[in-house]
Amino acid sequence: MKPFALASLAAAAIAGLGATMAGDTGTPRYDGASRLIAPPDYREWVFLSSGIDMSYSETPAMAGAHMFDNVFAPRAAYAAFLKSGVWPDKTVLMLENRGGASKGSINRLGVFQTGEVMGLEAHVKDTARFKGGWAFFGFAGDAPARQIPYGASCYSCHQAHAAADTTFVQFYPTLLPVATKLRTLNPAYVAEAASGGSR
Repeated sequence: MKPFALASLAAAAIAGLGATMAGDTGTPRYDGASRLIAPPDYREWVFLSSGIDMSYSETPAMAGAHMFDNVFAPRAAYAAFLKSGVWPDKTVLMLENRGGASKGSINRLGVFQTGEVMGLEAHVKDTARFKGGWAFFGFAGDAPARQIPYGASCYSCHQAHAAADTTFVQFYPTLLPVATKLRTLNPAYVAEAASGGSR
């Protein structure tokens, strides 16, 4: 995906919805072609976690290049998960990919996030609309996103490896203990964790 400006994304989403940022509820909204409109205020939601250079394959990233992934959930959906261990219907989880850099300002060691948004994706729970209840969307530029086809590997991967409710709760440190306590962990994940995480 090409980098794009969050300001443009927000403007397009507001125009498409005919609403303001303040009116966003964190539930999925679609245009007339059933494309998902990116929530303009997702960065005001609950921050679940951030990873750097994460990959589900053994292939290393390009040398010298870094990428952070930041995950956000609507406050109401987060509160519901804390009570039940599963996401309520109409949950939208946003994954924001940002570039990483090691040189800048006074930084001498480590890697920090830059203003470069490298991609924006959504994982949406809408049981009346999607087979299996969940669907994935990848935004390109500032346009609404079409659903990623069910044949894509993200669906089977989340079914097989996600810790709870087809989401990678194992990477969300405030939520894995909740799902564990409420016994909503995916049996496949439990077996995988017991075997040392091998696939």
